[in-house]
Order: sequence, then structure tokens, then C-alpha cells
Amino acid sequence: MKHMWVAVLFLTRSVIALTVTTKVINEASYMTTPYLTEPDTTTGVLHAPPKLFTNVSGSVDDSGTCQCSVYLPDTTFPVQKAEKLEIIATTLSEKFELELSKVREYSKMIELYEKQILNLTIKVEHMEQSSVSYTELDFQLLKVEISDLKRLVTQLKSSLGGSNVIVEQIYLEPVSTAASGIILAFHQHKLKESLTLNITNLTILVNELESLDKNNVLAIRRQIVSLQNRLKECEESRNKTTVPPYFPPGSCIHRGLLNVSQPYVVKLNWRGFSYKYGSWGRDYSPSNPEEEVYWVAPLNTNGRYLEYYRIYSSFDNLLLFRPLYESRVTYGEGSGAALYNNFLYYHAYGSRQMVKHNIKTNTAALRKDLPDAVTGNRFSYAGVLWQDIDFAVDESGLWVIYSTEHNMGNIVISKLNETTLDVLNTWQTRQYKPSVSNAFMLCGVLYATRPMNTRKEEIFYMYDTSTGQEGRVSVIMDKKLDTIQSIDYSPSDQKLYVYNDGYLLRYDVNFQS
Repeated sequence: MKHMWVAVLFLTRSVIALTVTTKVINEASYMTTPYLTEPDTTTGVLHAPPKLFTNVSGSVDDSGTCQCSVYLPDTTFPVQKAEKLEIIATTLSEKFELELSKVREYSKMIELYEKQILNLTIKVEHMEQSSVSYTELDFQLLKVEISDLKRLVTQLKSSLGGSNVIVEQIYLEPVSTAASGIILAFHQHKLKESLTLNITNLTILVNELESLDKNNVLAIRRQIVSLQNRLKECEESRNKTTVPPYFPPGSCIHRGLLNVSQPYVVKLNWRGFSYKYGSWGRDYSPSNPEEEVYWVAPLNTNGRYLEYYRIYSSFDNLLLFRPLYESRVTYGEGSGAALYNNFLYYHAYGSRQMVKHNIKTNTAALRKDLPDAVTGNRFSYAGVLWQDIDFAVDESGLWVIYSTEHNMGNIVISKLNETTLDVLNTWQTRQYKPSVSNAFMLCGVLYATRPMNTRKEEIFYMYDTSTGQEGRVSVIMDKKLDTIQSIDYSPSDQKLYVYNDGYLLRYDVNFQS
């Protein structure tokens, strides 16, 4: 800029000097010229002939003086054009200063955009290198930021585009004056092109990241949302107060087990916490199903001997520890006892005998071997010792659940004559008995359980003796402690009675309509 002003000043001074010289010559041309041969008054030497001008026509006045006129052409120096050029240079200088201030402002904006692009680049690199899952929202936010950058750079392009025209005009005038400005504008233009290229590359990279989705993040997220919606619908339907269909006790007009309620903790068994093995339940008398008779039979602390049991005449008496009577047997084995029509059925210790015990007289009414039954804790339930023979009661009568060598340890179901203990019919399943935690009968259907964790049990297997068909179900039972030692179903109130590590639990049963 200083160079431009020095050039203009120099040019102005030259024009002024030339103008003064021209005026002096013009005035001298009208003066009287002395004779060319007139001697100098000081030295006496003749004047040399002037060679400044060519010969021109003139005239001699009365006094003998020669007069002539010399006209200088206008093209010798264009004073008016020089003044006009000075005005144009001043105008261009002002415009250049204005455009240069714009360029400085755009330079600051470009620096800001470069920082934003650097932040976005770091984000994208982190997304490429990290195993952290990104949601669809992350990609959308990146796209919004890149769109904003594109819009701002487009505005910058249009602004700098106008500036380029001015720079070209300056370049066509004095080059030395605008050289520095043109160089600056050139660098800004290159930076603008680099910025645009970076944003384009960044857009392509984000689109590729979203389309590739190496970890199937978006698909998994959508699937999780779908599952959450389904879970919410399931919970809402579960929380709806719906009255389960009623089926009279002792009837099997339903279509099987649907689910069970939360456990009702009745109390700890009457012998104490150390007696973790045992059984309990309600008697079922087909002739008098409404009669309330309950039994509780904890095993000894070794988890094998059945020696003492109590009979309660009502549920309230059970809660208040007021037994009808307490009796002793010598000896039963395992937690597979069941009460049916005022008789306690249990497995005799160290044998394959079934015992029918009269609770009113506390005497063994009948003993009989169970054919082919394997004993000695060989095929007991998982986590429960000495339950090789397990008695069960349902609406149709008395059952026994066990295993044989012939059936390779799989569950065998036999229907018993409760009077003679004869085996009326037998069904061999394909479910391995030591792989289940317990089992019970309900309307002629065997249901087996297995542990899911320390607080949940699953009814997972069924075998229908009326059709010979077996299948899988999934009914979750909550429990209070780790191990379920016995499960007994009572047709009198359609409840499950569970002995859970010494605690007495009770569940309501819901049926399919």
C-alpha cells in the first residue's frame, strides 16, 4: 500500500513540474529573440546557434526584431488523464482496503471451521478405532454439523467469489500496487478449496460408517426397542386385573397348567431350620374333598430318614403349631411321602417297598415292593438325596414316580391301586430323572421342574398319561431358598405345597380354559 502512495505522489510531482516547464516555454516563445550573431557583452564571443527547435517561419517587426510562434502538441503529456488516473487509483485503493478487510474476516471464519472439522475428524477416528457402539442419533448429529459447515462454506464461496472480481480489476491496473493483496486472496482461495474438499471427504466417511455398521449397532438397537415394546405390552397385560377361570376342585375340565402364583411362605417347619429335607401338603379325600387335614414330615438332619410327622386338623392350627397329633415311623426314606384319604404313603428305608400308613392308628397298613424300581440314591432328583421313590396325588388318585435300569434312569410313572398298592398301569418317559429337581402329578399329567437360579424354578417338562405325549412348557416358580426338596399337588384346593430348604411354601395354580 505504501508503494502505491509513493508512486502516486511521484507521478503527481512529475506532472506539476512538467506543467510549469511547458508554461515557461510557451511564454518564452512569444518573447523577442536576440540576433543569433550578437556578441556577448561580457566576453565578446558570438552566441552559438540554438538547436532546441527546428526552423520555423517568422516575421520582422519595424524595429528589426524577429518574431515567431511555436505550438507544443497536446500529446506531449496528458495532464487531464493523469488527474483522472489519480482519482481512479484513490478509488481502487479504498475498494481494495474494503475487500482486504473482508478477506481478513473470512480468514478468521475459516480458522473456526478448521477447528470444527478437526473436532469432527477426531470423533470419526474415535468411532473407527473404538468398539463403543454408536446410535443412529450420533450419525444424525454429525450429518447436521457437516450440513451447517457446507452451508457456511457455500456462503463463503459466494463472498470470496465477488472479491476475486475486484482483485482481477486491481491486477489489470498497476500490478505493483495490488500484488500483496492478490497473493493474500490467492492463499485464501486455496484454503477455501481445501476446506470444501475436507468437508466432502468427511461427509463420505460418515455415510460409510453408518452404512457399514460393522457391529450391527443400529439393527440391534431397533431389535432391543422392539423387544422393550413387547415386554412393556406383556407387563401391561400381566398387571391387568383379570379373574382366572374357575374350575371346581377335583375336576379336570381345563386344558392343563397355565401358571402359578407367587409363593406364600407359611412358616418354617416345626423341627427347625436344620431340617432342610422333608415334605408337606393337604390330604385329598375324594369322598370328602372339603375336609382340612394337613401333614408336615421333616426328615432327620442327614436328609434320609423319615421318622416323625405331624397331622393338623386345619390350616389355622398348622400356623399356630397346634397339631392334632405327632407320630413316629421306623423308618421311611427320602422326601417323597404323600397323604391320600387319611393314609400316609412313603418309601420304606433301605428297600424298594412302598408303605401305606394309617395316620389315625399310626400303624403300617400295607407294604409292597415296587417292581423294577432302582433305589439306593442312584436315580434321585438333582440336588435332592434319597428320593428314588416319589408318591404323588391328583384328581384321579395315587401315583408313584421312579426310575428303572431298563429305562436307563429316565422317569417312570405308575398308577397305583391305593387299597392294594398294585401297579395298574406304567408309562416310561424319555426324561432323565436325575436331571430334574422334582415332579408332581396334575390331572394325569406329569410336570417336572428344574432350577434356573437360587431364586427361580421352572416347570419345563410334561408327560400326558392319557395320550402318551410329552412336551416342553415354561412356567416360572419363585422360591425363597436354593433347593426344592418336594412338590405335592392337592386337588382339594388346587394348590402346590413345596418344601423349600425347611420352609413351607404354597402356590395357587391357574389352568388353561
